[in-house]
Amino acid sequence: MVPIGPYGSWPSPIDAALAASHDGAPQFVGTVGDEVWWTAPRPEEAGRRALLRLLPDGGEESVLPAPWNVRSRVVEYGGQPWAGTPRAAGGPLVAFVNFADQRLYAYEPDAPAAAPRPLTPLSPVGGGLRWVDPVIHGDEVWCVLEEFTGPAATDVRRVIAAVPLDGSAAGDRTRVRELSDGRHRFVTGPRLSPDGRQAAWIGWDHPRMPWDGTEVLVAEIPAGREPFTGARTVAGGEQESVCQVEWDRDGTLLFASDRGGWWELYRLRRDGTRISGALCMGREEEFGGPLWQIGLRWFHPLDSGLIAVVHGGGATALGILDPETGELVDAAGPWTAWSPTLAVCGDRVVGVAASPRSGHEIVELIPATGRARVIASPHDDPVDPTYYPEPLIRTFVGPQGHDIHAHIYPPHHPERIAPADELPPYVVWAHGGPTDHAPLVLDLEIAYFTSRGIGVAEVNYGGSTGYGREYRNRLRGQWGVVDVEDCAAVALALAEEGTADPRRLAVRGGSAGGFTVAASLATTDVYACGTLKYPVLDLAAWATGETHDLESRYPESLVGPPATCPEVYAQRSPVENADRITAPFLLLQGLDDPVCPPAQAERFLALMTGRGIPHAYLAFEGEGHGFRRADTMTRALEAELSLYAQAFGADRTDVPRLELDK
Repeated sequence: MVPIGPYGSWPSPIDAALAASHDGAPQFVGTVGDEVWWTAPRPEEAGRRALLRLLPDGGEESVLPAPWNVRSRVVEYGGQPWAGTPRAAGGPLVAFVNFADQRLYAYEPDAPAAAPRPLTPLSPVGGGLRWVDPVIHGDEVWCVLEEFTGPAATDVRRVIAAVPLDGSAAGDRTRVRELSDGRHRFVTGPRLSPDGRQAAWIGWDHPRMPWDGTEVLVAEIPAGREPFTGARTVAGGEQESVCQVEWDRDGTLLFASDRGGWWELYRLRRDGTRISGALCMGREEEFGGPLWQIGLRWFHPLDSGLIAVVHGGGATALGILDPETGELVDAAGPWTAWSPTLAVCGDRVVGVAASPRSGHEIVELIPATGRARVIASPHDDPVDPTYYPEPLIRTFVGPQGHDIHAHIYPPHHPERIAPADELPPYVVWAHGGPTDHAPLVLDLEIAYFTSRGIGVAEVNYGGSTGYGREYRNRLRGQWGVVDVEDCAAVALALAEEGTADPRRLAVRGGSAGGFTVAASLATTDVYACGTLKYPVLDLAAWATGETHDLESRYPESLVGPPATCPEVYAQRSPVENADRITAPFLLLQGLDDPVCPPAQAERFLALMTGRGIPHAYLAFEGEGHGFRRADTMTRALEAELSLYAQAFGADRTDVPRLELDK
């Protein structure tokens, strides 16, 4: 007979340390000769990103030892941090960005007694010099240079630059050649045409975010060492978002644009005329996504003339597209979420994928056979998989009759059931961004709660990506309204249908999701408690200089111009509405966060002090925007569980009791 126990009290082998050790996913897959390389999280090594290579015998090798951390800080969210090339003798050469000093380094891992050598100088000005999205071109590395010109986060310029591989620029900024003309505040790295005569890249400017409007630029590459010439806009615009551009083997230009309401693939002929219609029409699916990081790849042309594409609506698949016929054939397999990173090596396509039953893995597809298999970073169940939750893909109806997409993870335990007359508690998860998406993948943080008898509802509220531009634009001017309403609508629907206990609902989120949590606690009475992770709490300050450059004008589209609608900022800002919060909460903050700085958390907490509302604040040194260290994530997850146990009346002795101040 299966033991009976109240929801929220079940024992589980998935502890916080286990969940933390499996946090993160492989990123930035590429090839060096016939080898597949990628970056991988190392939570147990102070959260560094390791650079790995797949050896011919199938083994995985770390290219660089700790503490080397292959991660860029350009636009704070970084992007493609490495590039490699085979050499006739001596093995591969790799250029990479080291997180600690943001310098670009060169390294030959197979050379005797090799050590990384710096290629770029340090700068004492502001955030210094930063690099991302490199391409090794002859005896130089061409990449994006982010250069701070003053102490403020917005005192910054970005250009495409060439860095000599001989190290001559390591102490001399003048040896860095600037290739683009700086007409755009934000740029991606260059994509070089097959004949080496042209470069293409994407640019955009404030106040637009890259999913609002970007331009595709093409320029000539002169002989010698001169900057690009004749730069011209060939696609995109203020109301058209192009998220990726690549050259096909025949010299035509491929790009992903949302000009038709969805990110779809288009082709630009060599004479500059655009082929009318998307290459794969009528599917109402995304073939691209938000350009939060520089150098993401949703598609990759093949030598055969076919195109590997990541596509879908909500869930995503890896497919092979015939651009001449529009035929699209997907790789068979269990995966429901493919990351925007693709590499091609000969007749192989390599990507990163996950499913509700497996974590992120490196997967290889052979287009000729349709065979897909895991080649690296294979999923290995750390516990009996019967403890994993089974997600339900749901669509709810919002207050205005619109759709709300969500993934519902009911409580699940192979050896426990709840009393027949008890409804389970649920936590609504609001993703960050807010222009982002909650993917359908195995997440041990979710399993941490569901295996203890606490359900999770991941809500892709209005404004989320994956459902077309119209769905994305629902949040324009309505941040703090639509996201709050959609999350509440899902929570209340679960309660009304008898799935969740209406008295035991919680809400949690990080970054923009943390703002949604705070706004929800201030403007609704739906939730018994909430967890805020590195949140936006002071809208006016966030819109007037208290964040990094990329998002410094973001509030203009999310809320409105701060100079013309200060009353709207006051209505929606958590620091202006702290007196309306009556539910307990946990606030988690990294002390090195440049996106949502701890000053906002401290102002918010000062307003809560003495109000008699139970709350806790945990701040973590060495953590920025998004936690990466295993010890941090373990402590944060245990504290969150303790909050819910206290709010939901569950008996838990397996985590330290979170002390709540008033």
